[in-house]
Formats: sequence, C-alpha cells, structure tokens
Amino acid sequence: MATDSFLLPVREVVEETADARSIVFELPEDVRHAFQPKPGQFLTVAVPSDRDGLAARCYSLSSAPGDPLTVTVKRTVDGYASNWICDNLRPGDTLRVLPPSGIFTPADIDADFLLFAGGSGVTPIISIARTALRQGTGRIVVFYANRDERSVIFAEEWARLAAEHPDRLQVVHWLESVQGLPTAEQIKAFAADRLTYDAFVCGPAPFMKATVAVLKELEFPRARRHQEKFASLGGNPFGEVVRVEDAEAEVVDDGPKQPATLEIELDGIVTTYDDWDPGTPMLDFLEAKGVKAPYSCREGECSACAFRLLEGEVKMARNDVLEQEDLDDGIRLGCQSLPTTDTVRGTYS
Repeated sequence: MATDSFLLPVREVVEETADARSIVFELPEDVRHAFQPKPGQFLTVAVPSDRDGLAARCYSLSSAPGDPLTVTVKRTVDGYASNWICDNLRPGDTLRVLPPSGIFTPADIDADFLLFAGGSGVTPIISIARTALRQGTGRIVVFYANRDERSVIFAEEWARLAAEHPDRLQVVHWLESVQGLPTAEQIKAFAADRLTYDAFVCGPAPFMKATVAVLKELEFPRARRHQEKFASLGGNPFGEVVRVEDAEAEVVDDGPKQPATLEIELDGIVTTYDDWDPGTPMLDFLEAKGVKAPYSCREGECSACAFRLLEGEVKMARNDVLEQEDLDDGIRLGCQSLPTTDTVRGTYS
C-alpha cells in the first residue's frame, strides 16, 4: 500500500558545521495542510539510491511550527543517506517526504523544560526550545554535549536565544575536548535541583542511556521523562509494504478467531468499529476505514504510529523501538498491533 508522500522543493541548504547541514524546504500552498508539525517531530525522507532505488531515513525537524520547514542532518560514518544529503543536495532540488511524525513532543508548552542533547541530537531539542520560548511561559535549561567546539551545531543560534531570553533560557555547553565525557554524577548534579521540569533526551545511545538512568535514579516520573531514538528503516514506506504473513499467523493463534471491537480516539474524535479482523494490523484496518492514523516506517522501527492502550490487549508482530517501561505504560505500535481480546480501546492523544 503506497503512503501519502509529497515532493518538496529545497529552498536552502545551510552549512551548520563541517559535518552538518540544515535542509530548508519550500511548502507549496496545496500541501501545507499535510505539514503541521509539533515541536520535536521528524520527517521521513526518501534519499535516491542507485542500489535500492531509495533509502528511507528519519530526520528530526530543527524548525519550530510556523517557521520554514527544516531538518538538520549530520554525517555518520559509512552513512549513505546522510553523506549523500551533505554532498549532493542543492537549492532547487526536490526530495520525497512523508508528513511530520513522532511523539518526542511536549504535552504542555508552558512547562519548565530540562533538555539534554548530544551531538546531532540537538536537532529536535532546539525545535522544542524555539517553540517554548515563542509560545510558552516556562524556564528552559539545556545541557548540550559535543566532542569539541567545532562540533557544536547551532552555536550562534543558542547564543542569540540565550541573550534574548536571559530570564528563561540557560544553555550549558559540555565539550569532551575540555571536560571529558560527562559522568553520571555530573549529569545528576545538573538535574538534581530541577526535579519538577519536563526532561527530554536525544543523542548518541551511550549518552541517552546514561542520562535516562540518572533521571530514573532521581525519580523523574515517566510522564515527564522523554527519550528520542531511531532505528535505521529496513523497508520502504514510500512504496508497497511487504506483509509478513507467517508472523501474523503466529500472533493470531493467541487472539480472537472472530472480528474484534475497536474503539479508538484520534484528534479528539472517538470512533467504534466491530469488524476488526484479527489478522489485520490496526493501522491497516483504520486506513481501510478511511482513517488517517499516524505512521512512518510501518515496520515497528520508529514510534510514529504509537498509541496508548486503554482497555483490552494487542500483540505486536514486531517492536524495535518501545522499551518495557513504554509497554508498561500501555504504549503500542499501531502498525504492528493485532487484537488478542474481543474488545480493544485506545487513544492517539
């Protein structure tokens, strides 16, 4: 099944550092309705590939809602897509893009924010900070770790924002070349007097693991502790989706043999269906009903399709992104969820 993708012109390519580029897109009037991002979300981009036709990659938005749509891409070692973008993309080129997705976004823009970024993980963090400074009322504290001064993405922008909002924004730059890698005790000391803040963490896996462990130790509640992560997409969300029938059949053996009832809330509207086939993933079922439920990779490799289970249970054919605490909180992936009870209630809000 093909997805609703859009061919967007590139307005500008900005060199942020020697290894990072910001891609600013034009938004033609007839596609603006599909691009209404929340701060911290990402775009799924189709990068041309001679070998595979295209490589689908998720890149976080660095722009705030209302600004020109912008993603920021940093080269990764042996990373085909990031290197292709940094080496080849020019203004006037076009890229095929899916609408914004992701749940790494604040529930309350007026909250106080404790933002942890490592390297290119600053991309969704600055999107959240820009939005909160513009629309919110709370305080914002940023801990930004990098290898050295030359690696700092948005260095001038952070300085400008801090100068314009001295009472609300504090940015702490941590440079490995000067201070070494931040230790758990140092991160703990930084966060310890901000226990009422909403914490967001994005960066390399070791950095996120250490930071999240500290937040747990400090007993930040799950509702105020957010972690962003991506897995490399193995499939093609821009074309035909390959159904893994054997995996689905195995899951169906544990579930109802008759159609299940699904009550789902999306954009404040609750709809009930009583004919959810137990062998059809929830995302596919909703799409067949004409519901534009969120998704990106369709393979259980990102969290764009995540919803919260309110009643009943589902079993996921695949899950490469949700951790046990997410599952304990009722979070499930719509693209992989098959009913295992006669009734399932859930919400995307």
